[in-house]
Amino acid sequence: MYTIRKGKIEDLPRVLELVNELAIYEKAPNEVINTVELMEKDGFGENPVFGFYVAVKDSSSEIIGISIFYYRYSTWKGKRLYLEDIVVTESERGNGAGKLLFDRTLEKSLEENCSGMTWQVLDWNSPAINFYKKYGADLEEEWINCNLQDFQIKEILKK
Repeated sequence: MYTIRKGKIEDLPRVLELVNELAIYEKAPNEVINTVELMEKDGFGENPVFGFYVAVKDSSSEIIGISIFYYRYSTWKGKRLYLEDIVVTESERGNGAGKLLFDRTLEKSLEENCSGMTWQVLDWNSPAINFYKKYGADLEEEWINCNLQDFQIKEILKK
């Protein structure tokens, strides 16, 4: 029903569409500032900083899902694969594409000799939480996410 393959540069317009679909689902449609051009540079430029897989619906060759990942380094655990986002378009959810994407990303973590894989899930996203629980994932509650945007960093460094 689905084929999972490594993402290609020509997939990026559809990838960004799915990212925007996720932002709407997560109630943050105005937060996406990424562009296809930035994704081309960041994923296929001189120093790529992310990779991705796509789920293609066999009957139509349409990309219906993505898994975007990159490497991070834990001082406690060493090299980790970080799953930034896994998205399956709403009409295809529940049909197995998410599992195929997740499993392929898990395989990537082993292929790259990572000590494991890390990701986040919103505390209200029950379908995703239940999906990860089926894998026996540790869902930590004690860590607080911290972020600074580029304009904030620029302001801080001016002082």
